[in-house]
Amino acid sequence: MIARFPRSSPYWPVVSHPQLRRVLPGLAVSALGDGMAVVAVIWLASDLAPPGQRETWTALAMATYTVPSAVGTVVFGRLLRGRGGAQLAGWDAILRACALAAIPLAHLAGVLTLGLYVVLLAASALLHSWGSAGRFTLIAELLPQRHHLPANAVLGTIAGFATIVGPPLAGILIGWAGPVWVIAIDAATFAALALTYRLALPTSDEAPRAERGASRTAGLAVIRRNPALLGLLVLSLGFFFLFGPVYVAMPFHIKDDLHASATLLGIFYAAFGVGGLVGGLVAGYLRRWPLRVTTIGIVVGFGIAMLPLGLGAPLVVSLPAFALAGLIWAPYMSTSMALFQRSTSTEQLPAVLAANGAVLVLAVPLGTMLGGPLVRAVGARPTMLLCAVAIVALGLVAGGLAISRWSARTPGGPTGTEVSARR
Repeated sequence: MIARFPRSSPYWPVVSHPQLRRVLPGLAVSALGDGMAVVAVIWLASDLAPPGQRETWTALAMATYTVPSAVGTVVFGRLLRGRGGAQLAGWDAILRACALAAIPLAHLAGVLTLGLYVVLLAASALLHSWGSAGRFTLIAELLPQRHHLPANAVLGTIAGFATIVGPPLAGILIGWAGPVWVIAIDAATFAALALTYRLALPTSDEAPRAERGASRTAGLAVIRRNPALLGLLVLSLGFFFLFGPVYVAMPFHIKDDLHASATLLGIFYAAFGVGGLVGGLVAGYLRRWPLRVTTIGIVVGFGIAMLPLGLGAPLVVSLPAFALAGLIWAPYMSTSMALFQRSTSTEQLPAVLAANGAVLVLAVPLGTMLGGPLVRAVGARPTMLLCAVAIVALGLVAGGLAISRWSARTPGGPTGTEVSARR
């Protein structure tokens, strides 16, 4: 059994694939850069913001680091729809590298203002939804369906590992050189990723004509016509929105409630990443579980795991609880993307995933923007408690609706229910 382990693992067909194995190192390097940027983007915004406006500008910076991708999904829809996964992901990496590199360059020139910083963060995010869609489309293009969930889990595991290493490393580098140079490193990692896509994978400049002429919102139309995918999108939208205020509350909880430095913030994110790494590794073994039930269960479990942080539990309790939250969170993207991959044709998948990403990418920033006034009104810790309770309630409502729908479809047929649950 031990001797057969590598080849018997659900991940072996992914890591041994002749093309994917050449891309994974670039993805890992870029994920590390993004793991550091999570802390750096917040810290630089806080440094640049005028006194009394830190909460608002921190929330705005985090929002502009992602939300413009929703605009990019629509604006660039006709141009990018039907492109291959590697091409979409590569173009996103090029744009992010260039826009983020402009931040340290502006700093060196002495012209980096808060307004310019926000504009450059926004520019870096324009193709984010298409880049994410490209990665998951690439998996669907290169691997059969039975390997989609393990491949998605590999991407999640890479992100989880980067979350372990990136934030504490960022905390050290911020204390040594400042957050602007951490962003410079992030830009360099995206440049490396873009080069990886260009050299490791063949690209095609010809997009299918049917897709070229499709509506800019064709992907969203596909989701609307599929009740299962629409329900999944609504669940994800609520889940991510309710987590958004935590991004604002967390650093101010560290700064103002615990009177600690960026290093402790990095440690919390690292703990989340440790849990995420374990959860990502576990996700590949869930392929025989009913994916829809598992996805809803993740939402409920995550909210429960966040309760100690909101209740003001001691560090010895809240830190492991945050790690548990990361473990529970990690498989969510893998299972939800697997549901999309198995419910959509390869031709429609980039547009569908980009539309899904465009909607979801609004969720966290909108929640983050809500976090600014919410933290100011009730405080950092109560904000996290409200978010945790609301996430639990969301999952329970989704579970109740799912049970009602399955019961209505199969009043006397458990076999039909099993089939529905496994989709």
